[in-house]
Amino acid sequence: MPVSVGEALQAARLRLRAASKNPRRDAELLLAHLLGCDRVDLAAHPERLLSPSEADHFESLIRRRLANEPVQYMTGVQEFFGLPFEVSPAVLIPRPETEHLVEAVLERLNQESELRIVDVGTGSGAIAVALAHALPRSQVTAVDLSPAALEVAHRNAQRHGVAVRVTFLHSDLLAAVDGTDFDAVVSNPPYIAEGEVLEPQVTNYEPHSALYAGPAGLEIYERLIPQAARVLKPQGWLMLEIGYGQRPAVQCLLADWTGVTFLNDLQAIPRVVVAKRSVR
Repeated sequence: MPVSVGEALQAARLRLRAASKNPRRDAELLLAHLLGCDRVDLAAHPERLLSPSEADHFESLIRRRLANEPVQYMTGVQEFFGLPFEVSPAVLIPRPETEHLVEAVLERLNQESELRIVDVGTGSGAIAVALAHALPRSQVTAVDLSPAALEVAHRNAQRHGVAVRVTFLHSDLLAAVDGTDFDAVVSNPPYIAEGEVLEPQVTNYEPHSALYAGPAGLEIYERLIPQAARVLKPQGWLMLEIGYGQRPAVQCLLADWTGVTFLNDLQAIPRVVVAKRSVR
């Protein structure tokens, strides 16, 4: 018997309870992606019948989600800072928490100035593209060690019309731009401690190189902070996302910096640290 959109969604929601914190959203996103519409269209036309091939395809998507594959990798898109970004298993899925980092940059930099910003470990390019989009006079350099990630990031810059102002470089942290004077170094680096247990959809699908950073999750900070001091202008900004419980260790690493401030996320957890390079 043919199945309607409403019936398919109801059955999918019940099945996805075992694998998803938000089974309704996941079911609707997957079916909307399959049908080439949005979730509003699904709600407006629950009576629409799925063809046998559509029903089979939706079943395959539900099975993949039950195996903990992230919805974003199946649909190929994730929204960040109000913009849609292409994502693939080559890049970390942008998180809402990272928007606090972008907000911190926009609050501290003079948006009318011709700024030079470098985004370290750009991944999908979410931070770099969001900043270039919000700061039309800026020049952004986006670096990453993964060539596959840089390809995704470049397509996202093209998608949002900022590719002419974003330079993509293959680089181990700031090695490729050593000696450059930037107004800001920005990064959401890997900060998970090796051995920490994460959700299966993260551990089994997202790139480990974008997640883990040594026994305490601090290896990238230990390398990046001294490098940032060499490429920033005097009083230039360093702004980093940090993990849960990392504030004391990161504060010690920033002992030679000025204006060190930690910003909380919506759960009152220190999520972003901002600091100024001391004048040499």
